[in-house]
Amino acid sequence: MARKKIREYDSKRLLKQHFGKDLPIKSAQVTESTDFIALAEKEPWVLSQKLVVKPDMLFGKRGKSGLVGLNLDFAQVIAFVKERLGKEVEMGGCKGPVTTFIVEPFIPHNEEFYLNIVSERLGNSISFSECGGIEIEENWDKVKTIFVPTDSSFTSEACAPLVATLPLEIKGEIEEFIKVIFTLFQDLDFTFLEMNPFTLVDGKPYPLDMRGELDDTASFKNFKKWDNIEFPMPFGRVMSANESYIHGLDEKTSASLKFTVLNPKGRIWTMVAGGGASVIYADTVGDLGFASELGNYAEYSGAPNEEEVLQYARVVIDCATAEPDGRERALVIGGGIANFTDVGSTFNGIIRALKEKESKLKAANMHIYARRGGPNYQKGLAKMRALGDEIGIPIEVYGPEATMTGICGGHPIHHCSCISRWFLYSISDYSTFPLSVGIC
Repeated sequence: MARKKIREYDSKRLLKQHFGKDLPIKSAQVTESTDFIALAEKEPWVLSQKLVVKPDMLFGKRGKSGLVGLNLDFAQVIAFVKERLGKEVEMGGCKGPVTTFIVEPFIPHNEEFYLNIVSERLGNSISFSECGGIEIEENWDKVKTIFVPTDSSFTSEACAPLVATLPLEIKGEIEEFIKVIFTLFQDLDFTFLEMNPFTLVDGKPYPLDMRGELDDTASFKNFKKWDNIEFPMPFGRVMSANESYIHGLDEKTSASLKFTVLNPKGRIWTMVAGGGASVIYADTVGDLGFASELGNYAEYSGAPNEEEVLQYARVVIDCATAEPDGRERALVIGGGIANFTDVGSTFNGIIRALKEKESKLKAANMHIYARRGGPNYQKGLAKMRALGDEIGIPIEVYGPEATMTGICGGHPIHHCSCISRWFLYSISDYSTFPLSVGIC
């Protein structure tokens, strides 16, 4: 499961589309490209009602931070947005520009309720409180929580502890609302859903503020239900040109191609097959005390074809060889033992990229370490060995006889870095090298 945050606009859009009843949610999204005249024509309610406007940027505490405009007319909303659009704010220790807003009707209300559903390993937790709103943390002792196991139905009996203290005139309506929301939570593959608060409008529940996360691994079965859902980057995270390029490749293929620059000046770079393997390699470098030298996180999987791997490898190598300074660098081309990815084919793409970038690799004093297993791995590793002699770049090659992160000085040893001992020493200050890190 991969939990991905979505914008409040999309959370409410999904809720409205699939609620099954007439849920009178109205909302509009505003970005730099928004034509306000066209928006008013598409959503005429913005001209006839008082409005609320707030950033839709995957961060909370917007009201406490003075980022919510209340009881405004459309002209005031436009002024509010223009004053803040593109301006940098700091939230939760992260800084970034505000690029997206949500506009909704202003709903006067007296009651504020809290609802939260979270997917867990063995089921789902549901929390409810009749004291919701911006002071929910101060009233956390009033939040009631139940757990619904995966193989259990969410019945009225199961819901009873949540609504036990509600007045009789609203208990039934809110109980039914919670049950419908829980059904949608499961049907749409939400992993997290929070309404803080929702209120009652003409006796019917109405979400005022909402957060949602989806399991993006379920996109294959939900592409129609989700309707081209956007998974924005976390607030404060802006893609570089190279990261955007890989992201574009990833969106166009059934395979997985991921690339994040951690330290552009780092001297240890990875190009690892498999999501789990990529994390293990990165963790191993960090465990050995070289997290500050790790240049990137990278992962390819799902049987990308040779051309896709070629384009992917070009970007990784360009970043790994940027601004050479004469010191050694390492490129780890790793992975576990593939089930269905043709190692020979993917290595062909990597080898083509290495040949193209020969001069850059040499200028960066790059050393390459490869470990792989799976279909046609012997063929791929043989080509990789031959490549080292062909282009004159040191390449150490290992197959599944070596532990995945245990290539150390050419010998497989458990719990060691996949980067050989001499390289780790070469990038260290001998006077401060931590001898206790456990290098073989």
